[in-house]
Amino acid sequence: MSDLPTQDHADQQQLRLILAALQDGVILIEPNQRISWANKAALEMHGVREIEELGATVSEYRKRFELRYRNRHHLPDGHYPMERVLAGEAFDEVVVQVAPAGQNEAQWTHCIRSLVLNDAAGMPDCLVLILNDESERFDAEERFEATFGANPAPAVIMRLSDHRYVKVNRGFLEMTGYLEEQVLGRSAYEIDVLEGAARRELAIERLQDGRTIPQMEAVLQLPGGGEKQIIVAGQPIEIGDSACMLFSFVDLERHKLTEVALRQSEANFTTAFRLTPVPTFVAARAGCRLMLANDAFAQASGYTEAELAGKSADEIELWFDKTAGKELERQLHQNGSVHNVSMKLRTREGGVLDCLLSAEAITLGSHFCVLVAVQDVAEHRRTESEVVAAIEAVMQDTSWFSQVVLEKLAKLRRFDAPDGAAAELTDLPQRAREVLTLVCRGMADPSIARKLGISQNTVRNHIAALYRRTGVNSRTALVIWARERGFDGGPPRKTAKPLDPLD
Repeated sequence: MSDLPTQDHADQQQLRLILAALQDGVILIEPNQRISWANKAALEMHGVREIEELGATVSEYRKRFELRYRNRHHLPDGHYPMERVLAGEAFDEVVVQVAPAGQNEAQWTHCIRSLVLNDAAGMPDCLVLILNDESERFDAEERFEATFGANPAPAVIMRLSDHRYVKVNRGFLEMTGYLEEQVLGRSAYEIDVLEGAARRELAIERLQDGRTIPQMEAVLQLPGGGEKQIIVAGQPIEIGDSACMLFSFVDLERHKLTEVALRQSEANFTTAFRLTPVPTFVAARAGCRLMLANDAFAQASGYTEAELAGKSADEIELWFDKTAGKELERQLHQNGSVHNVSMKLRTREGGVLDCLLSAEAITLGSHFCVLVAVQDVAEHRRTESEVVAAIEAVMQDTSWFSQVVLEKLAKLRRFDAPDGAAAELTDLPQRAREVLTLVCRGMADPSIARKLGISQNTVRNHIAALYRRTGVNSRTALVIWARERGFDGGPPRKTAKPLDPLD
């Protein structure tokens, strides 16, 4: 900051020393537009250290700093506070946002008022701007405005000085059907949010004193006729310099519908829980204290539901292996779920349940719980053991097993063959036997045709006829059929070539 300028009059020097110590920002301007002095607070409110950085004149100040109204509109020419005071205008509490030239976002919010010092002849000698930094207050108000508007809970704000509504959020408009212009500026007599309140006299007394209004049921008249049951509460707040009352609401009808749906959901859960055939219980997530148990679990464990309710796993010695049980409880408390954990549970009579245990986190009312399902696997494992033992006993002597299997396969083959298809070798014509012989030797159709001196089409017709006679449907099956009957595919007999009806 520049040194205080030397003045001929000691009273002006003393005045500037006093102004320099003020927390409010002070800028002195001469009638010729020169910025003659500024205290440290005023410089800090502009982010500079020296008076020269403000600009030597009002015109230079305008080039270095952009001033906007709170709606972000730039101040037009002649409307900067320095220009207005030079024009002889007196003003009080002009609020502007200030940013260095070229920056989009404002960095400070100034509340400015003017003061004119006259000389002995009554002429303006020094023009004064007094600045208050309201950045934090207005930032907080903007955050409140954004939060208030976005809050889905219905709310209105009433100014206490005249009992008129100054703010309303979307939640209130949606709950009631009012338009914003139908609420703002209206008085409590026109829209009475405390009508039919259960403790109306107390609410009005608290409202007049600017004190908290406790929750109470009331009736809200709707703009289109009709009324809505609500719960209303009031909290005193300040908006700017105005004392206000923030009213918040709960739609009692919707709240009651939600409660009914919740009770119905809980009833459905209880019914399904008790009817499920799988042993199941509900326990607190911390401490594994049993809260509910279904009939299947009571039957499997040997306890009655009354004996289980409120007891921890330790108290009924539920875990056969206490170390494994503690680890399971830790996982349930930490993760809220486990799946197919092999566990042994102790019954009331001291027996052991070999089971797979699964659990999932749920919420019952305000309680954090886990739903635990127990699958008894003892019978399943006993059956597996019996099957293994039976197979081991059978495999000790497999000689009979192979013969039985072969006989069964033979019967199935005969059974699957079509009627009249179980032909024997003696029933085959000579040419068919010759073709079968070459098929058994692994020869393809062209080779068979050349060997026998017939066409390939004739070979295919002979093979198709063999399929029909023997009841098979492939060359491999045909070879197996022939070998099962002792036909080894030896060389065919040399006979005179007969006339083949298929040629």
